[in-house]
Amino acid sequence: MVKKIKVLIVDDSILFREILARNLAEDPRFEIVGKAADPYEARDMIIKYRPDVMTCDIEMPKMNGIEFVRRLIPQYPMPVIIISSVSGVVFDAMRAGAVDFVAKPDDRTPAGMYNFAQELKSKIIAAAEAKVKIAPGSAQKEATAPVKHQFDYKKIIAIGSSTGGTEALYVILKSLPSAIPGIVVVQHIPPVFSRMFAERMARETLLNVVEAKSGDVILPGKVLIAPGDKHMKVRKIGSRFVVDVFEGEKVNGHCPSVDVLFSSVAQVYGPNAVGVILTGMGRDGAQGLLEMRSRGATTIGQDEKTSVVYGMPRAAFEIGAVEKQYPLEAIANAIISAVKI
Repeated sequence: MVKKIKVLIVDDSILFREILARNLAEDPRFEIVGKAADPYEARDMIIKYRPDVMTCDIEMPKMNGIEFVRRLIPQYPMPVIIISSVSGVVFDAMRAGAVDFVAKPDDRTPAGMYNFAQELKSKIIAAAEAKVKIAPGSAQKEATAPVKHQFDYKKIIAIGSSTGGTEALYVILKSLPSAIPGIVVVQHIPPVFSRMFAERMARETLLNVVEAKSGDVILPGKVLIAPGDKHMKVRKIGSRFVVDVFEGEKVNGHCPSVDVLFSSVAQVYGPNAVGVILTGMGRDGAQGLLEMRSRGATTIGQDEKTSVVYGMPRAAFEIGAVEKQYPLEAIANAIISAVKI
């Protein structure tokens, strides 16, 4: 018998706690070990029941979810999934040590709750396998201009990531210079949050980071992040390279899909590309990265030790798609080396 994942639910709404608990308890993969109204109740339940994964609201009485995660993780490094209304503060929770987040459904109908529960279940399963990262005690290092290089602007950098990817992308992007060749990114992220994430990265790095729209030109120093509910491809129009953003069926369970992006990069750029696959659950991106490598691109994978979930990088590595693996902190320099003249 497969061991059930023990889940603790923390939310100040008794109605939402009960609805969430009922949806999860109907699935034999999960066991609800506790339901807490605030962080203090949750702390006692953590000590008593030792849950595998905790879901946590942000806006709660006595202590908000971000501060709770910040205090909890150094003492009890357990995977936390933030459940929040649409707000950029979820990224503060990720920086504090949460492994993932999901938006509370605006539509509280049975269908809306069902879709929300399905998304949450997949994230809980991924979180149960995650390595929890303890946030640094001091403030994150500000973006600084690295040593100046001359770059090959025929090249493109394509990055794919999922669980733990928002913080991994931050670590990489903050270390890249403003003159770096154009970057395209697929991060598995809910709609609307992709725009908030792009705006946050634009503030915190030296790069021009935006949520992509069809027709956006790939330019030096610009990072185009796929919207959270649309695929993204690259294509060439005359002498310019642009992105197409479009609705479509899920690929490998995801829209946007890393494979969709990587495959288009392989076809359009061939050897003038760098592919990077980061932390995440599943196999999305592995086949596309293999296609990139087979056409002469440089391909990089995040190593197991620094991945929150070593699923996507492992899948790519095992089929020979990854040329070399690096710890997260070394990937920015590896990218710079691959695109400089």
